[in-house]
Amino acid sequence: MTHAADTQAPLAASRRRFSLSEGQVSVIRHLVLMSFALVVLFPFFWIVSAAFKTQIDLLMGHILFEPNLDGFINVIFDKTSDFLRNFGNSMVIGAVSTFLVLVIATLAAFSLYRLQWPGWVLHSLLGWSVIFHMVPPITLAGAWYSMFRSVGLDNTYSGIILAHTTLHLPMALWMMGVFVRDVPKELVEAAQIDGAKVPRILWHVVLPIVRPGLAATGILTFIFSWNEFPVVLVLSQRQTATVPLGIGKYAQENTIAFTEMAAASTLSILPAFLLLLFAQRFIVRGLTSGAVK
Repeated sequence: MTHAADTQAPLAASRRRFSLSEGQVSVIRHLVLMSFALVVLFPFFWIVSAAFKTQIDLLMGHILFEPNLDGFINVIFDKTSDFLRNFGNSMVIGAVSTFLVLVIATLAAFSLYRLQWPGWVLHSLLGWSVIFHMVPPITLAGAWYSMFRSVGLDNTYSGIILAHTTLHLPMALWMMGVFVRDVPKELVEAAQIDGAKVPRILWHVVLPIVRPGLAATGILTFIFSWNEFPVVLVLSQRQTATVPLGIGKYAQENTIAFTEMAAASTLSILPAFLLLLFAQRFIVRGLTSGAVK
């Protein structure tokens, strides 16, 4: 017993010597998180700084440089640039496809979780949604192109919007399913007892509760639609090309306009950044409410 106590005493002393206080643990945690944040944000800083450089400064790798707006001027005002048209196309396609996705996903989630479907229907549909979401979009682009061309929807906003709606609906269905499922059954049943029909229940009972989920799902859907490249590459031409295609046009076979590409990329960040800035509270609340409950 004495020998064991003698060996344990130095161990306990060493543990106390090397133990960290709560403040030190917090500092280390924040340093680690800041390191990860720098790794994630460094490409954005590099792109934004490159947008204000000249082509020579960028190719020479100059860290210190005099800010220059030629890249933005060429992207926005040059007669050969279609970036403003691409920007407008992305806004229209992203907004309309996001609206359609939210409407369909909310109605489908309410139907699956609140209208007494058999369990196998719910699990089959959700399982098929996961499988479809795992399919690379480029594998569907060829079939969509042939189908849209046969019905006159090739190189149209309608065809691209339908494609984006189909691509992002599985993710939205899963997200909205979590929020609709967390709506108390008692509220829905009370509204049904009062004689409210399904549209009234959706509008006055379900939607006010799932509003954070709608914001989170809508913003993610819009960002995915804004950044989508392979499908729109196949389905669009110059008139309906979106921002990713507009950025890609600055990389030609013989020359690459690095500063114009960086300027266009910087401008393309603005819509998503503004959405995240003004709706951050709803996004955090929407993405965490299902986990908390």
